[in-house]
Amino acid sequence: MRHRVLLTRHAERDLAEIHDYVSQHASPRRATGLLAKLRDEVLKLALEPGRGSWPRELLELGVRDFRQISIRPYRIIYRVLEARVIVLVIVDGRRDLRLLLERRLLGG
Repeated sequence: MRHRVLLTRHAERDLAEIHDYVSQHASPRRATGLLAKLRDEVLKLALEPGRGSWPRELLELGVRDFRQISIRPYRIIYRVLEARVIVLVIVDGRRDLRLLLERRLLGG
């Protein structure tokens, strides 16, 4: 079954911030290529929504409602709801993510 993939407003903003950062610190061409790669991986979730793992930071809290895929160093965190895959966070995995995930995903 093919799922519908949706990006939240926050995830879209994450992509824009990644693009801006890479454009400034590497090159606009590299930023555009990276965004294309991230979007391609997101779209693959339509066919394989269960392929990701549970984010460690959320597992430590006993939360198994969210999954993640990695495109190093980035992590794409999403939730599968019926026939939809909702992408919630796209972030550099080298950051301390616990607080970000608690705020954005758990309303903390």
